[in-house]
Amino acid sequence: MGFLDVFARPSPEKLEKKGDALFEAEQWGLAKLEYDHALELLEKRADPDPDALNRIIEKLASVTKALAHEHLQNAEELIAGGFWDEAQDLLSLALELSAEGDFRQVVERQIRHISDRRPEEKNMDPGQTDLIGRPAGDHNSPTPARNVPEEEYFIALCGTLPVDIGDTYLEYGENFKAGYVALNRGEFKTAEHYLALALDEHPEPGSYIALELAATYANLGRSAEAQHLLKDVLRVHPDALPAYQLLCDIYWEQGAFRQVDALLDSVPAEFSESLAIVLLKGETLRRSGSVEAARTYYQGFLETYGWNAEVAQKLAEAHEILGDPSDARALYREMMETCASCRARVDPEIKHKYAELSFEEGIYNSEVLELYLSLAREIPENAAAYFDRISHIYSSQGNMDEALRFRGFSERAKTEPNHRS
Repeated sequence: MGFLDVFARPSPEKLEKKGDALFEAEQWGLAKLEYDHALELLEKRADPDPDALNRIIEKLASVTKALAHEHLQNAEELIAGGFWDEAQDLLSLALELSAEGDFRQVVERQIRHISDRRPEEKNMDPGQTDLIGRPAGDHNSPTPARNVPEEEYFIALCGTLPVDIGDTYLEYGENFKAGYVALNRGEFKTAEHYLALALDEHPEPGSYIALELAATYANLGRSAEAQHLLKDVLRVHPDALPAYQLLCDIYWEQGAFRQVDALLDSVPAEFSESLAIVLLKGETLRRSGSVEAARTYYQGFLETYGWNAEVAQKLAEAHEILGDPSDARALYREMMETCASCRARVDPEIKHKYAELSFEEGIYNSEVLELYLSLAREIPENAAAYFDRISHIYSSQGNMDEALRFRGFSERAKTEPNHRS
């Protein structure tokens, strides 16, 4: 029996009714998850009822419209608080969800509003804005993640998981929800308390609760307890890939590479070539000091299976370690271009790597400058360094006014109360 098969699959009819109840309660995100799952199961039937299909499709359209409008409303609140990137993410989601012409015009107008405001704030005097482009005097505002209600945050987290797993998490109850949210917010003692209660409520072997509690223990430095839970999970369900990841993390920390090799050799054959295991094997080679072997391993994967951003990033990191910055930079650029072509958000870490490698190679063009401006907002704890880079670029271009201005931003960032070194 597979790891996911231990959980009973509800019928499409039951999921539709659950979605109806959530829709009535205006819990759009949860309702969409249920309708999506109902439609997925219904379409897998040999002879699905066309009336049922059409009914669920119509309900999905209604809840998707409501969710899009909710994203717009939340984005407008974020814009008011100066959280531009978070607002833009929500607006992008709203565009993806809705085909309504009038609604899309409103969303696009808000996106233009964000784009228009940012250049204005770049031109303000240093005393007029904070380090990430918000009006000065708002340094103690909580982060958007802390502003999101627990229920909404939990739903968003579950929405990033495969449908079956997300549905299972949603059914575990209030203690699991509190623990899972706390774990994802880095509140590990709180997570331990609630996840332990949830595991008492759902003690079945191999549950996802045990995986999340093991992750909590690992973050608390209680590796022995984490290993005990993970080994129990794998004894019952040797196809539980997240458990391999957690155990590898623990063994890497201990320098126990032989144990890692033995663990990965025990993976069932049907999963041994999965992306998750490929990444674990490559990372084990790198951490054990065999970086050249890791690079060859990643290159072989890409040549055999084609482009994969995660493997490409690991290959780029190996190039950096081995002193081949140009090869690394080319890969980071390809990753950014791939994201741009599918309108996906570029990981700030990828931007950082590309910008830093470009700077080190003496590439001081407008592309690199714009990347640093973006990074100063996305990774504000590094703002002082980014502003210093921007100042250097302006200086190399002969624009001393802007060079001095951003040097001032850099100096302020070093003494900013919220700044973390």
